[in-house]
Amino acid sequence: MEKKQMRRVLVASLVGSSIEWFDYFLYGTIAALVFNQLFFVNEDPTIGLLLSYASFALAFFIRPFGGVIFSHIGDRIGRKKTLVLTLSLMGVATFGMGLLPTYQAVGIWAPILLITLRLIQGLGIGGEWGGALLLAVEYAPAEKRGLFGAIPQMGVTIGMLLGTIALSIMTLLPQTEFMTWGWRVPFIFSALLVFFGLWIRKGIDETPSFKKVQESGEVPKLPIVETFKNYWREVIIAVGAKVVETAPFYIFSTFVVSYAPSNLGFSQTDTLNAVIIATVITTFLIPIMGNLSDKIGRKKLFIGGTIGMALFAFPYFLMLQQQSVLFLIVATVIGLGIIWAPITAVLGTMFSEIFDAKIRYTGITLGYQIGAALAGGTAPLIATALLSRFNNSYVPVAIYIIFAAVLSLVAIWAVKDRRNQKLDESNNSIEG
Repeated sequence: MEKKQMRRVLVASLVGSSIEWFDYFLYGTIAALVFNQLFFVNEDPTIGLLLSYASFALAFFIRPFGGVIFSHIGDRIGRKKTLVLTLSLMGVATFGMGLLPTYQAVGIWAPILLITLRLIQGLGIGGEWGGALLLAVEYAPAEKRGLFGAIPQMGVTIGMLLGTIALSIMTLLPQTEFMTWGWRVPFIFSALLVFFGLWIRKGIDETPSFKKVQESGEVPKLPIVETFKNYWREVIIAVGAKVVETAPFYIFSTFVVSYAPSNLGFSQTDTLNAVIIATVITTFLIPIMGNLSDKIGRKKLFIGGTIGMALFAFPYFLMLQQQSVLFLIVATVIGLGIIWAPITAVLGTMFSEIFDAKIRYTGITLGYQIGAALAGGTAPLIATALLSRFNNSYVPVAIYIIFAAVLSLVAIWAVKDRRNQKLDESNNSIEG
């Protein structure tokens, strides 16, 4: 494949993923800062925040359904067409959020409309990640598959970075103006990013793996049925592995946005800036870790990062307790960058290597989205509930992070290392 076309594939994979996650993280952060006051109005601020986080979590439970719908399309008619659909769906929902009337204007219809658009967002991203990942991985040379698979994972941090920068700029406004119209601006301008993403994906051909499946006549009529019938162990492994990649991430990036200002006296701007700094560092580390996995193996990096996550759970909160902006930044950099980066860098490639091409879109999407539903969207909600239940003690939240790491270590234990092997050659990817 030409270098020019390969670059376009990687850019298309990265741009789409970045836009999707920009939209998604925008909601997560605004849920902590705005929605509890303008949409989920309650006399008790904690209840309002819990309701706001519940709306954030809700989309994670719809994501597997979006994943089933769009991975079916992706395994039946191709990766490229699916990616256009998912990006369009997500973009329309996010743009609509920026135009919604508040609770003060239309009462109960405000949260109902917001939740409806949030569910549409969840459907879109449910199918986006798998397609973006396979666009990169299924084009990759065997010896560079870890690097290529890490590129779309950068979209998570780039999207988050764009969303956080946009909100940091908006939070410089006077509080009244921010609450009135400032928070809406990033949602509305997301439409420009979506149009760019759709344009860059124009001209991308179907992946070699999907073409081979088409040529062989092995395209399954119901990919989800075949996946659960013949690849259920792989799905369970992927779900378990996803837990440590997603739960701590939302603690470090979303939960902290409300926890640090409310409980420890940090300003919103300082907290968001700490997340921005950590995200920039993480974005550069992800491809480095992906490249390293091509040399030493995906499993070793994943296990190292997971053990590091368990060991860092208590030190993370101890550093925040010092109520120092420097310690806040360092803690966030260590958690999101040094520890989380190797986990997320190899996750998608590792998932791709354990599923057969004919159901690969469905397999990786089910594992990723079910794992995200169980551990990702619920993480800020669970952490906030634990704080409320245990007198604002961080100890239960730290234990929650450790539990996520142990669960993923158990899940990943049976996976074999497949670096430097051809992606679609016959190979058992799990023990037993």
